[in-house]
Amino acid sequence: MKRRRRPEDKGAPKWMVTFSDMMTLILVFFILLFSMSVVDAQKFRAIAESFNQRQVFEFMPSAIEFENPAEEGAEERKDPFEGDFGKDESDVDMDELHKEVNEFLEDNELTELISASRDDRGVVLVLQERTLFESGEAKLLPTAEPFLTKVGTLLKAIPNTVKVEGHTDSRPISTFRFPSNWELSGARASSVIRFLIGTHDLEANRFIATGYGETRPVVPNTTVENLQTNRRVVIVISDPSYDDGQDF
Repeated sequence: MKRRRRPEDKGAPKWMVTFSDMMTLILVFFILLFSMSVVDAQKFRAIAESFNQRQVFEFMPSAIEFENPAEEGAEERKDPFEGDFGKDESDVDMDELHKEVNEFLEDNELTELISASRDDRGVVLVLQERTLFESGEAKLLPTAEPFLTKVGTLLKAIPNTVKVEGHTDSRPISTFRFPSNWELSGARASSVIRFLIGTHDLEANRFIATGYGETRPVVPNTTVENLQTNRRVVIVISDPSYDDGQDF
């Protein structure tokens, strides 16, 4: 008598069920690992930008805001560069900037060459002619380049518009290159801007060059000392809230 054959099971082998469950669990495990390791893109960009910026002032805030500053020991201090530093000049506190600029000049031993003051226009740096140019010339002296380089480092750290003014005394000039004090003062302002842009790769559209000639003396042109005082280059770090009627 012939034995009946047992019908063959159709479908996948039973061991495939266990194998499939195991592979599913492994896949879920790796998905969980990946989800926990995804980088916060915003914070990553902030870190990258912080390495690209030249931060001059020691009190500069962290590029990444703490979620709970109190827990991180953050100090309550008004910062002129709050927010996206280097992006928006309206975030800069001009009074605090003036204070920090003076500290910068002192730390770099520039107080005898440059004076800093604060007025409605912004923070004003005054450089005397004798530190920058020969009399009647607009080419920068080699001795002027080291401290102008430091000024460029300062301007690199802030986003504000910068106006550079050239001023002369009342003595007339009439040469082939400079028919009057207008041309001389404008050329001097332009020389300073070209140097700052060239040495620090600053954006050219941040700068304005203006030549006032002898029209804006700070003291009467009556003595040798006063004539020397009136020959100057003024760098104005502009207050964004100030409007002098010019379209920057």
